[in-house]
Amino acid sequence: MLYTWKVKVLKTPRGSLLWRYWRAWRGDDVGHYDRLPQYVRDHAPGRSFVDIGCMWGVNGEYAFIAEEAGATVVKGVDVFGPTPEFAAKKRARNSAVEFILGDATRTETIAAVGVVDVVFCAGVLYHHPSPFDLLVALRRMCRQTLILRTSTIPEVNAFGNAAVYFPMLPPEARRLWDLRTLGIDKQVGITDGFEAEEGYGNWFWGLTPSCLASLLETAGFRVDHRAPEPFAQTFLCSPVAVPFEHRLPGESEARKMGRQVSAANVARPS
Repeated sequence: MLYTWKVKVLKTPRGSLLWRYWRAWRGDDVGHYDRLPQYVRDHAPGRSFVDIGCMWGVNGEYAFIAEEAGATVVKGVDVFGPTPEFAAKKRARNSAVEFILGDATRTETIAAVGVVDVVFCAGVLYHHPSPFDLLVALRRMCRQTLILRTSTIPEVNAFGNAAVYFPMLPPEARRLWDLRTLGIDKQVGITDGFEAEEGYGNWFWGLTPSCLASLLETAGFRVDHRAPEPFAQTFLCSPVAVPFEHRLPGESEARKMGRQVSAANVARPS
């Protein structure tokens, strides 16, 4: 009940503003969507750069900012094709930004991107049904810095690493996560329920900040800085040794393991 009340208060413009003032007073570096261009300008000069999810709603804007800031090579990836706005900007700027059509979790897309210095990903993670797989893919692409901004839900104080899976929630449960009071017109999968034909347009996950941080660390990132918001987080991360990787055994090893498991089951008393 207290958590529901907290979410409802933070969904109001006044509650959100008071939260920001409070966190800033505490000394936190409070985040904001409008700060993303500066993050790009700070990290792109002299480095290779890729924007994962570059097209929807932004038409390659962050890729062009990186190029203007002095990035050496700039690529953009999206599951949606290049928009007319993107094509017009590219012509007008005589830009060398390379667009790659693909799902960032697919092997062929990762190969097309290669390993770049800076991976930028904003407004994508909560749209993916498998956020850990996406973070693993970003880790495979990233040489120096990950700039990640994603929608989140407020921390559940009684439970660390909590998350909400939005698809198939009943209407009364979805209403808690409807953010129209904060100016978001429609959240596919929340406002009117899951829409299969919209694919990745749906909102799949509401991750708490602690859950998101743990996912990043499990995927092989060190969180260097975070900028919190009531319903979003921006993380600056560095790639480190991946702490988790399941190794598929070879055929002979797998057969040996199978015999061992079978023998153990036979020996176990019923």
